[in-house]
Amino acid sequence: MENTTGADVASHEEAPRAGGGRAPRHAVVIGGGLAGLLAAHVIGAHADKVTLVERDRFPDGPGTRPGVPQDRHTHVMLESGQRALESLLPGILDEMREHGAPRVAMPTDVMQWQAGHWYRRTRATTHILTGSRPLTDWLVRRRVLSGPRITTVEGAEVTGLLGTAARVRGVRLRERGRTGTEGTRELAADLVVDASGRSSRASVWLTGLGAEPPHEETLETGLAYATRFYRSSGRDEEPDYRGIYVVPNPTQLQGGILLPLENGRWSVILSGLRGAEPPTDEAGFIDFAARLPHPVLHDWLLKAEPDTPIHGFRKTSNIRRRYDRPGRRPAGFLAIGEALCSFNPVYGQGMSVAALSAVVLRDALADRRRVPTTLRVQKALFGAVRQAWDISAGADKNMPGATGNALRPRAVDRPADWYLRRVQARATGDPVVGEAFRSVLSLTSPVTALFAPSVARAVLFGPAPWTPTEPPTHPETGE
Repeated sequence: MENTTGADVASHEEAPRAGGGRAPRHAVVIGGGLAGLLAAHVIGAHADKVTLVERDRFPDGPGTRPGVPQDRHTHVMLESGQRALESLLPGILDEMREHGAPRVAMPTDVMQWQAGHWYRRTRATTHILTGSRPLTDWLVRRRVLSGPRITTVEGAEVTGLLGTAARVRGVRLRERGRTGTEGTRELAADLVVDASGRSSRASVWLTGLGAEPPHEETLETGLAYATRFYRSSGRDEEPDYRGIYVVPNPTQLQGGILLPLENGRWSVILSGLRGAEPPTDEAGFIDFAARLPHPVLHDWLLKAEPDTPIHGFRKTSNIRRRYDRPGRRPAGFLAIGEALCSFNPVYGQGMSVAALSAVVLRDALADRRRVPTTLRVQKALFGAVRQAWDISAGADKNMPGATGNALRPRAVDRPADWYLRRVQARATGDPVVGEAFRSVLSLTSPVTALFAPSVARAVLFGPAPWTPTEPPTHPETGE
């Protein structure tokens, strides 16, 4: 059978765009979350029209919606994601800060427990934004949908693709809430981008065209988490920290995070692996926090004023769909965001990877040296998610009870795992190792940064660094 994934993402009868290649006249993006919005924004620079199809109705402001079930939970934007988002939407970071999104310095602002040690609160080497997901989505949506070439179809779901196994020609839509063929219509398109999230139905849609679905790699630990927002710390004076991290590991199955939100609120997320899941009732939530390695987060909760109910979440598996591999799949169809690769959300990578992927898509479509074939662009998008996958799946594979076809151990992993355990242990107290470790986790440096000579010397030959024995309630000075 012919491999069609080498075909151009746009059909050859279309008008050429500046710089070579062919631009689609009409593109459809499935999903109005962060990945879909940013993909629509990028494609809008090349297409005559972009239609964003969303199952929900967008709220007028920073409100929650069913299509983003995680928007009631803690979110962070890593430094890499901030840079990518700013390059796509100049000035957006200032808008986020103006609307109250807190900027938290790492490790200066956070009391963090990991691998049996408290981190030293040395000078900041990276920052995270911790505004709520509804705020981030609203600000990005407001900017993107102001584009003259972008329109929306709300309250509709995609039920299938139009075209053949050689080329996608559009999508089949149905009004949400209808069944069968009632309320269905077809929407022609030269390019279809699936940004519908981890529950993407693209494998079924592709099979319906006689094409091959992508191979799926999965890894999950059964981790569940529960989140509640609070109005304040309940103290007479605000503490000299802006966050608490209790990071789980293979011998400590429970974790907890406290971070600030806009409007003086705070979020608390408690997590636990299979068999150690956090409850969503008041007494159980508090009791769970009391079982963490130190009572500092539990004590904070006892004095805080709840602002929301407790919301649970269990869809935390790592799923990677290998569209980058050759196969009988149609040209004119791309997957991005969690429709391509979804991570255990506890690692806080999703929003940043959505922004990084949009930058990669932008660069691939604008590349004057190469025709943006479907397979070439999809391989570029695979590269955008690779490091985040290696971090998330790499950490989860060592957790007890982990399952999935991506769990296969390799002999080459053993020395790397040994080295990374030493990195984690020394990052708590050695500023050089800590800076490199944070730069990799924030996706601003490649994993090779952990093997730089100064880092390797400290990891392999340096003495075990000093770390605090109790939660460091104040940042260090002179670093």
